Amino acid sequence: MNDTFAKFVIGAANQFAHAAALAVANFPASGYNPLFIYGGSGLGKTHLLRAIGEHVQQRAASRRVAYLPAERFVSDWVHHLQHNRTADFRQHYRQVDMLLVDDIQYLAGKPRAQEEFFHTFNALVEANRYIVLTSDRLPQDIAPLDPRLRSRFAAGLMAEMQPPDLETRLAILQRKAAAHDLVLSPDVAMLIATQIRTNVPDLEVALARLTAYASLYNLAEVTTDMADTMLAQFFAERAEAITAARIQSAVAERLELNVSHLRSKDRRRAVAFARQVAMYLCRELTDASLPEIGRAFGGKDHSTVLHACAKIAGLEETDEDVARLLWQLRRALGK
Repeated sequence: MNDTFAKFVIGAANQFAHAAALAVANFPASGYNPLFIYGGSGLGKTHLLRAIGEHVQQRAASRRVAYLPAERFVSDWVHHLQHNRTADFRQHYRQVDMLLVDDIQYLAGKPRAQEEFFHTFNALVEANRYIVLTSDRLPQDIAPLDPRLRSRFAAGLMAEMQPPDLETRLAILQRKAAAHDLVLSPDVAMLIATQIRTNVPDLEVALARLTAYASLYNLAEVTTDMADTMLAQFFAERAEAITAARIQSAVAERLELNVSHLRSKDRRRAVAFARQVAMYLCRELTDASLPEIGRAFGGKDHSTVLHACAKIAGLEETDEDVARLLWQLRRALGK
């Protein structure tokens, strides 16, 4: 296992899951059994799962830790069943000190494997052994799944992992760039981090392409223009449809607000400015009508939207900071 806690970049979107995983690795306790980590693909669930196993075995080499994808649990079970060796299978999985299973949603629709995992789960819990599971969804959303398993999964500690925020994405890029001896300027890091918002693997792919480019041309540093040219197609392939919700999310993140602020009646200067910027971009980058844009912002009327658009359009021409902000937001939205 190469994934460790030391290599995990902590941010607001994964802080609780990281803390829970570290607590399990240091002080296994029945109150956290099982630990169920859930979230979309590429957010670091597997990294945390492997980090737990690595940490436990470093602290106590005699501990028997089993890490495996749920798919392998199923294939192992089928293999042993076909060869009349189910006793060997049960002895192997029910005598470990810690069972770490990745992508447990793979059990959905496999009733015989679910039945076997149910009994394995019970045997381990009764023996005060620890179980950590990851999934791309909540237990209640895994279907079809034995209700007994769903109940047991939900009975422990639930820890969600969300897409990394801007600060975390920047930290991930800088850490991985340093590992490859690549100097990544703040502007280049911002370019990548604002274009790729949903998962870590895409950040790694973008950085790997820049690293290869720098190595090929013997460059110590990659400029923003080089990065833009090199990654243009990659960014385009991952471009999402631009919607009011996506614009609101990008503006809120950039200006360190919550999306709910933009949709509220909050009239504080910072909130009002952010709301006007988002309305302006909605008018520019979507096909939504003025009334539709107003509804997306908590029921504002079309005259409010018109006023916002006129104000920000004027500022874009006269205020360098506003012009730069809009440029950054357009880039973040793939424009």
